[in-house]
Amino acid sequence: LKEQGFEVTGLFMSLGSCLEKMPPKRKACCSIYDARDARNVADLLDINFSVLDFKNEFEQLINYFICEYDAGRTPNPCIKCNQYLKFGKLLEYADKLDADNIATGHYARISKRNNRYLLTKGVDKTKDQSYVLFPLSQQQLSRVLLPLDELNKDEVRKIAREIDLPIKDKLESQDVCFVPGNDYRTLIKERLRGHIKEGKIRNLKDEIIGKHEGYQLFTIGQRHGLGIALGSPAYVTAIIPQTNTIVVGSKDDIYQTTFIADDVNWITLAEDEIKSLKTLKAEIKIRYLHKQAKAEITILDNNTVRVRFETPQPAITPGQAAVFYDNDMVLGGGWIKEIVII
Repeated sequence: LKEQGFEVTGLFMSLGSCLEKMPPKRKACCSIYDARDARNVADLLDINFSVLDFKNEFEQLINYFICEYDAGRTPNPCIKCNQYLKFGKLLEYADKLDADNIATGHYARISKRNNRYLLTKGVDKTKDQSYVLFPLSQQQLSRVLLPLDELNKDEVRKIAREIDLPIKDKLESQDVCFVPGNDYRTLIKERLRGHIKEGKIRNLKDEIIGKHEGYQLFTIGQRHGLGIALGSPAYVTAIIPQTNTIVVGSKDDIYQTTFIADDVNWITLAEDEIKSLKTLKAEIKIRYLHKQAKAEITILDNNTVRVRFETPQPAITPGQAAVFYDNDMVLGGGWIKEIVII
């Protein structure tokens, strides 16, 4: 950005005491160690640097995470963080600085066509992060710069080494930042102490075949940690909070074709175009690492769609994001609400 002539200010989100005791060598991004690294980079680049206190906002994000598991869904806090903090609160702060744009290190591309801002995959497909940016509005997209859009990870490392950045060999941030080691069950047990109760595990014939510690500790498609031995692998096919029940079946039983998604955000289509459509074809990802698959989208009322895959997909999971693609372009996306059994 400096090389392109921008006047740059570095911002770091301080997310609260829950991250202060994390060791420096773990795959997250928001501890006091990371704040120190960010300040050192800003000093080296000779740019202004500020630490923003997002503790209260981040606590709301953790509450969302816990509440989703308590509702029998599997959350995606990274997308919510992008939507409300990185491209929400940070944009508000940018306005206070009279800044024109905010820039992040996401691997994706933003362009403009026919008065609409478009979101497409980054050049480095192995690091593409367009999936986690699907909720961004046209107003947000108009203000965002993604300077790594045409680079791959190796090129970014090379640049960092050439100018001897102090974080040139730092581990990538891969964990949910408030769940070190991805041990989310410990966090859930701490936050829902006294609310998690033992329940029954049933098979698809509604037979009781075991017990579980609490439905909040499971997700659709889960195989390990079920605590039952059936002679063949068992997978979680349904989570029923109302009866504190986990339903399990075979691997084939976690494959489904159809689901409902709500809170849909369209990027390529304007509101009047959406109203004129009944269905459209797309390729859809239902998890960050899911290989997008062909599907038909039926547009329903109240910002809701029904998605039907051409071939059954594994572990369609309520609470996760479903992102619609046309090749590399993000058409839009929504949140998986429920699976439709056909």
